[in-house]
Amino acid sequence: LGALEVLHAQSCYHRDIAPDNILLQLDPAQPQGPGRPVLLDFGAARRVIADRTHDLTAILKPAFAPIEQYAEVSHLHQGPWTDLYALAAVLYYCLSGKAPPPATARVVRDELKPAAEVGRVLAEAWPGLRYSPVLLQTIDAALSVRPEERPQSVAQWRMLWDAAAFDLDLRPAPAA
Repeated sequence: LGALEVLHAQSCYHRDIAPDNILLQLDPAQPQGPGRPVLLDFGAARRVIADRTHDLTAILKPAFAPIEQYAEVSHLHQGPWTDLYALAAVLYYCLSGKAPPPATARVVRDELKPAAEVGRVLAEAWPGLRYSPVLLQTIDAALSVRPEERPQSVAQWRMLWDAAAFDLDLRPAPAA
């Protein structure tokens, strides 16, 4: 999110966020830790200039690209929400082990299982495994097919995640 925030502040969008463009760099201070994600490959990044009318080339990975990357139509602009969709698709892939269906298919018939449902199934299969409901809801929000229904900025994404501080464990209590 930090890298995206810096890019977006300059009206520059990565436009190719996918698992193969994220490197987990080991932290020498925590060699057993999960690593720090580093965003790679800015080949598809484009800066939007002047009056923000822009013709952007279609460089995409279907499972990780939102609908607005497919068409050159005036009402489907690319922006921070474009990269946030892709980031959410990567998180969904990490969670479920499957990439989301392409946005073009989801527009016609959305068969994507919500991250909240995937998290619940995983928790049932592996007792003790639990994902924050706020994390799962944030992934679902950012994976909205309609751009205006997604977080519009990294700041909005973070506000959704910050709500995790008030997260309640909504799982049923264990049977006595």
